[in-house]
Amino acid sequence: MAAKVLKATTNLTGLAVSKDPHYSLKLLYGKILRDLKKIPDNSAYRKYTEELTQSRLQHVLSEPDIAKLERKINCGQIEEVIIQAENELTCARRMTEHKVWEPLTAQAPANQWKWPI
Repeated sequence: MAAKVLKATTNLTGLAVSKDPHYSLKLLYGKILRDLKKIPDNSAYRKYTEELTQSRLQHVLSEPDIAKLERKINCGQIEEVIIQAENELTCARRMTEHKVWEPLTAQAPANQWKWPI
């Protein structure tokens, strides 16, 4: 059972306290893992994102205390972690939509990856 959130504010403008962060993260991490299955096994993005998401999901499932969970994940307040998971879900879906693992359809422009130009 998830611990009750006791804080009144995140002290971050526009970021409200999550009422049930365990539920939100379980849902988001499950969706990310499901979407990653659509990406080929040999994709570096899938490999590393799957590892990280599985690790964080295990923390969420095993740690009911929010403060301890924040320390274990070590990426800010739990509300920030939820936003990160939402962003990762969007990224995974875009990677799948655009099939970024496929070869380029045309030659990349010269100096495309050169910085600064």
